[in-house]
Amino acid sequence: MPIFEYEALNNAGKALRGIIDAESARTARTKLRGQGFFPTQIREEATAASEQATPLFSFLFRQVKAKDLALALRQLATLMEAGIPLTSSLSALIEQSNHPALKKTFTQIRERVREGSSFADSLSRHPRVFSTLFIGMVRAGEASGTLDLTLSRWADFSEHQVALRQRIRTAMTYPIFMFIIGLGVLFFLMAFVVPTVTKIFSDVGQSLPLPTMILITVSGLLNRFWWAFLGGLVILGFWLRSSLRSESGALIWDRLKMKFPLAGVLYGKLAISRWSRTMGTLLNGGLPMLQALEISQGVVGNRVLTKALIRAREKIREGEEVSFTLRQTALFPSLVLEMVSVGEKSGALGKMLEKVAATMENEIEADLRSLMSLLEPVMILIMGLGVGFIALSVLLPILEMSQIIR
Repeated sequence: MPIFEYEALNNAGKALRGIIDAESARTARTKLRGQGFFPTQIREEATAASEQATPLFSFLFRQVKAKDLALALRQLATLMEAGIPLTSSLSALIEQSNHPALKKTFTQIRERVREGSSFADSLSRHPRVFSTLFIGMVRAGEASGTLDLTLSRWADFSEHQVALRQRIRTAMTYPIFMFIIGLGVLFFLMAFVVPTVTKIFSDVGQSLPLPTMILITVSGLLNRFWWAFLGGLVILGFWLRSSLRSESGALIWDRLKMKFPLAGVLYGKLAISRWSRTMGTLLNGGLPMLQALEISQGVVGNRVLTKALIRAREKIREGEEVSFTLRQTALFPSLVLEMVSVGEKSGALGKMLEKVAATMENEIEADLRSLMSLLEPVMILIMGLGVGFIALSVLLPILEMSQIIR
């Protein structure tokens, strides 16, 4: 059923805006008048969207942040746990939502559910908003009659992921900001300030120390060809982007990231934590082992680990134990393997995997704090060496000139 955006006046003359589902614009006006509103303008949702944004940039207006989606799903889970039917819960969620894109999306989902479609099928019409994991869990929850519990578990999972991502982003913001500012300062000094100072030494005509010669050469190149340097960086960025989008380039990059000093260990733990949290949530949501493995391997974020999980799934299909197949990948820490083995033998693998994820997340936070405490002095040291080299290169010829004068 089409969705219409409307502008109307209520009985008090106050202007209102919203969306309503109806078979036609005329039916929408009738429904609004029945609710006590006096419509002044009605536009079909697809038409309104095309007027607001061109196709090239329309995705920017419809983007839904993970934090907003997690909050909406938590509200929906709470409503359903209170015993409210799905369509009524969706209506309540639509009324209290302040996010335009989510409001339209849930309105369309509610109408499809009213027409007889399943909740999972209705969600699958919006792949840019809802992930394959969530749709798979909802499908399993509908089949087992535990949709409210499934939504609650997914809300917990979403909130965990959003909180972890926010902590990592917060920890990385300051070092990245300082790194960019430091590079900008050094580039400005070398390209525009140093040439004016070193020109004095060139005019004198005496032999200059090696550091000063290097400084003059580098600063001269940057001063003359700074535009080529920036253009080269832009071209390099586009080349790297296209290379990383290819399967072979992305695989090489993922393999390199796991071998970085200090950061590689942190990156590996983050990928394993994401897989453990997803796998545990899917198993607790009622999905079979092989289906949960197939879905969870797609959200690891590392192709090396994904390929290892694909091979492990085939061996599990043949009857191997989960802990044994994971051990053969040589990518999982011994603590994780032991916890998985205990969970498999006790029949509580889903809960144990969630504990694994919680343990890994605690380790990630501790490692991240240690890395940040080490990264800041390293950045200061690098900046100090750069500025020190510039100062030394400028002072050496001055000292030599002062000795000649004496």
